[in-house]
Amino acid sequence: MTTRSSTADTPVHPRPLRSRMLQGAGFATALLIVFMLLGGEPNPNPRTLMILPFLTVPFGGALGGLVYYLMDFMRYQGGWRRNLANVLSLLIYVLLLAATLIVGLNGPD
Repeated sequence: MTTRSSTADTPVHPRPLRSRMLQGAGFATALLIVFMLLGGEPNPNPRTLMILPFLTVPFGGALGGLVYYLMDFMRYQGGWRRNLANVLSLLIYVLLLAATLIVGLNGPD
C-alpha cells in the first residue's frame, strides 16, 4: 500500500485560466468606464473611435490576468517568492493596463 502526499494531489492553479483572464478584463473595463464617465465629451469626430478603448483595455486586462495565472508556480513556493510573484504580477498588470489605456483613449487630434 502506497501513500500519496496531499500536496501531489493539489493543483498548481486553483482557478482556471479563463477565470483569471475574465477577472483582469472585468476590472480593466470597469476602470475604463469610470475614466470615460469622468472624462467628459470625447474629442474625436467619428463616434466609431469610441469602440477602440473597449477593444484594447479589456485585452490588456486579460493579459494581466494571464500573467497572474502564470506566476502561480512561484506563489505556491511561499516565502519571498510569493511576495515577488505578487509584486511582479501587480506591476505587469498596471503597466499593461496603462499602456492599453493610453493607446485606447488617445484619439486623433
